[in-house]
Amino acid sequence: MIKAVIFDLDNTLIDFMKMKRMSCEAAISAMIDAGLEMKQSEAYGNLFELYQVHGIENPKIFQIFLKKYTGGVDFRILSSAIASYRKVQYGFLEPYPKVRRTLIKLTEQGLVLGVVSDAPKLKAWMRLSEMSLADFFKIVITLGDAKKPKPDKRPFTMALKKLGIKPEEVLFVGDNPSRDIEGAKAMGMKAALARYGQVFPEGKIKPDYYLDDIVMVLKIVKGS
Repeated sequence: MIKAVIFDLDNTLIDFMKMKRMSCEAAISAMIDAGLEMKQSEAYGNLFELYQVHGIENPKIFQIFLKKYTGGVDFRILSSAIASYRKVQYGFLEPYPKVRRTLIKLTEQGLVLGVVSDAPKLKAWMRLSEMSLADFFKIVITLGDAKKPKPDKRPFTMALKKLGIKPEEVLFVGDNPSRDIEGAKAMGMKAALARYGQVFPEGKIKPDYYLDDIVMVLKIVKGS
């Protein structure tokens, strides 16, 4: 019987990549307006190549970008990029449709809820607070807590210990097959793939459930 549901955060509860793309498009436009000599499409491609190398959450990505492609950091261009990025980010950040309704229903049914995210600690908490979702979750485990990203056992083990619950009593919901699904199933949890937010292809280990809509979690829990 499922007693707890643990969610990944980015691309599971929030549409992180859409927010990232929109924010980066705004930042690039601002950099060009401030004097960057580069075409919009070229700059966008170069920026996301750097994200792949340095991490999607790297806080100094625009400095890295400017150093690589202009030979130095022009603070007029840098500040324009950061200001535009933040403006779009804060304006867009919101849960996927039906997330709040689903969390309310799960709580009413007596399920314990948690988050295990590879996001930095402050950023994860800021996203939850900005969306007014933080109070739904009994535990929030971040990269800053576990020190190792999924599929390492540490974040999952920390979550189970804090919840005081067995792996087989947990449904883990995430968008990343190799990190979320393989990591959760290796721990003995049930795993549901959030296909509505999936970016990476499936691996060898298949999920127990597929979600085209987060509200489908309610049926899974009811039938457990």
